[in-house]
Amino acid sequence: MSEPPETGHEAAGSRPRVVLVGAMGAGKSTVAQLLAQTWGVAARDTDADVEAAEGREISEIFVDSGEPYFRERERAAVAAALAEHTGVLSLGGGAVLDPVTRELLAGHTVVFLRVGLAEAAKRVGLGTSRPMLLGNVRGRMKALLDERTPIYESVATLTVDTDQRTPQQVADEIARALGTEASR
Repeated sequence: MSEPPETGHEAAGSRPRVVLVGAMGAGKSTVAQLLAQTWGVAARDTDADVEAAEGREISEIFVDSGEPYFRERERAAVAAALAEHTGVLSLGGGAVLDPVTRELLAGHTVVFLRVGLAEAAKRVGLGTSRPMLLGNVRGRMKALLDERTPIYESVATLTVDTDQRTPQQVADEIARALGTEASR
């Protein structure tokens, strides 16, 4: 999908219409696509940006180059997307751990997609392609949720619960909350 023509808002300074944050399994990528379709803008995912730049999957980056290397690439991808992208942006689950990224998010419309442990585990499954879940999947997921939830909340301008809801219901709530529902 192509970007819409620039309006005064974008011309004054590119910024995403909304940034989605949350844990793995929250539905960030899916909801981003639905919001982008609703608003007629592009969706962008920083995990996909890192994979495209590296020419390999995130799980391979973790194994071959380590988490610190990945986090450096992720920080750069988020900074570039926040500066360039005017559509819907979804960040990887751990992106908000970086203090520089949290500073860059200030002033943006950031939506935290909150997901509970049971729902996240159901959505993610055994996490074979999720490097942060190696080992005890459910225990590791709980630790990540406990560690990251306060950080997601601290950067969010809006929090939307995703448990027991379809991605479309979540996207519709975000559009209503932001006052930008598309006519259907």
